[in-house]
Amino acid sequence: MNTRWVFSLFFVLVLLLLAAGCTQPAAPVATPVPTAVETVATATPTPVATTAASLTPGPVETMPDAWSIDVQVASNGESVDPQITVSCMGGKGLNVVTQLDVKVTRSDGVVETASITRPLYKGKSVSLRSTTAPGYRDRAEVWAYTPQGDKVKIFDAYVPFRTYN
Repeated sequence: MNTRWVFSLFFVLVLLLLAAGCTQPAAPVATPVPTAVETVATATPTPVATTAASLTPGPVETMPDAWSIDVQVASNGESVDPQITVSCMGGKGLNVVTQLDVKVTRSDGVVETASITRPLYKGKSVSLRSTTAPGYRDRAEVWAYTPQGDKVKIFDAYVPFRTYN
């Protein structure tokens, strides 16, 4: 008999809680009124001239000796799948350089980019597509990020498809 009394009381309390939640009036939802915006063209847009990617290597900077890092840039010389591989070859800056950015400007004008991120170690590399036409040279650029976040260009040179040494 006591259990029936407890269950009845529990059931009544649950009904009261449900009814209390349902008795509040619903807040009216305001419908947004569309506003008209007039746009008036005052002048014709001026086209911005875009420049083609440069194939001429530029100057490079030297990292401080404590942050120096060596990279190796080479073509695989395969005509089926030509790639330019940039490899981290070590240096004092392996633990402090945060990232290496790589940009390959192919001789056909296509630019590809990639990054070598932390943790840096000897042999860590990234490969980007290159061209195979004889006599054509692709340009590779590598930037290193210093601990202060500065971007320093450490490599900028032509990378021929094949070398005959």
